[in-house]
This record gives sequence, structure tokens and C-alpha cells, in this order.
Amino acid sequence: MTLSVNTNQPALIALQNLNKTNDDMSGVQSRINTGLAISSAKDNAAVWSIAQDQRADRSALNAVKMSLDRATSITDVALAAGESVSDLLTQMREKVVAAKDTSLSTSSRTALNADFQGLLKNLTQVINSATFDGANILNGSEPANITFLADADAATAITLNLQNLSLGGAINTLSTTDKILTMTQAAAVLTRLDTTMTRVNQAVGSIGSQAKQIDAHNTFVSKLNDVLETGVGNLVDADMAKESARLQALQVKQQLGAQALSIANQAPQIILSLFNGGN
Repeated sequence: MTLSVNTNQPALIALQNLNKTNDDMSGVQSRINTGLAISSAKDNAAVWSIAQDQRADRSALNAVKMSLDRATSITDVALAAGESVSDLLTQMREKVVAAKDTSLSTSSRTALNADFQGLLKNLTQVINSATFDGANILNGSEPANITFLADADAATAITLNLQNLSLGGAINTLSTTDKILTMTQAAAVLTRLDTTMTRVNQAVGSIGSQAKQIDAHNTFVSKLNDVLETGVGNLVDADMAKESARLQALQVKQQLGAQALSIANQAPQIILSLFNGGN
């Protein structure tokens, strides 16, 4: 090997190795700091692209879950109101049946009718109060069935059917003008009341079935979101145990590289000893 004061080949080699070690250490420290083996496209363009697509799907699924949570809340409120309506109809039937008693006095019929009228008003209040986030599927205020997001592409939807339980509708045939002051009135109301109770119970049962469907799909979306998160992690997450071991090894290499560079830098001093020897 030629000794030269202009070119120190061993020092250049040692410097190159030290720089490579420093670069490797920088990469390890980045993975430790971020927890990601692939944090940018330059780490691995293909895997990064796949991970970004999956992250986009996860973000969209969060919107789907929010929509389904709203659907769940609407159905829960509607179910609570529908069950209350069914209970009120049961109480009303009791009043109507009692009004068919031929032995009742006029004052007793008047009292029963007052109770019946109060239950009618209460029924309307319950139906109109069954609102969540401005949506009420029981009072006929919605123009059409309500749809909610079902997938990350917004290509499919879950539909919540309206069930109008308001007085004078197709389901609830009772009206605010109904009275049970006479046997004839009570008999007519009882006929429509029995029909109404059957239809209301069917409508509430339909809401319950749809609520179950919404809950099941919401659970699936949550699981799918978790699976996607795990999948992204499998692609880009760093193995911290391995990175810790690499860091320690690189720290040793860095120290050795610095010492090797220091030794290589001292090589030209040999040239001075050669000239000193000539004196």
C-alpha cells in the first residue's frame, strides 16, 4: 500500500463504513420513534401504497359506524315509544271494555271516557316525542324511509322503514273524536282498537327486527375495522424487539467505526517518522 499525505485510502474506507453505520442507525431510530417499519413511500412504495388504501377504508368505515350508530339510536327511541304506545292501547282497551258494561251510570261512563281521552292524548305525545337527531319514524313527519351507510364505498345501504302510529292512520285507526259515552260508541271503538293493537304490535315488531339487523351489521363493521387495523399493522409496524437489538449492535459498530477512522487518520504520521529517521 502506498503511503501518501494526499490520499489516505484506509481513512476513506473507514469513513464510508462509519457513514453507512450512521445511516443504518438513523433508520433504526426512525423505526423506534414512529413504531413503523414503513413510514413513507421511500421505505417500500408497494407496501406503503397498500397500507394507505387500507387506511382509507378504515377511515370510511368510521363514517359507516357513525351512520349505523345513529340508526341504532333512532330505532331504540322508536322501540321505546312503540312499546309505550302498545301499553297505552292495552290500557285504553280496558276502559273501552269497561264502558260496555250495561250497568254503568252516566257519571261512570263520563269518567271512563275522560280517562280514554287522556290516554289518546298521551299516545299522541309519546309518538311525537320519539325523535332522535330530528328523525321520527312514528309520526309521519319523514317523507320517506331512512337509509344509512352500510359499506366503505357507500355502495350499499341499510333501510329503516317508517311506521306511522299516529291517530287516524293506516296502522292506528283511532281518532281524537272517539268517545265511549254509549254502548254503541264503545262497541265501535273496541272493534277498531283491536285492529289497531294488532297492527301496532306488528309495526313495533318490524322495528325490532330492523334494529337487530342494524346492530348485527354494526358489530360486523366494528370487527372489520379491527381486522383492517391489524392488517395494516402487519404490513407496516416495526418489530421493536428486533429494532432494539439492531440499535445496540449499531452503537457498537459506530464506536468501532470511529476508532477505525481514528487509527486510519494516524497512518500518515508514519511518513514523518521516516523523514525523522533520515536525520
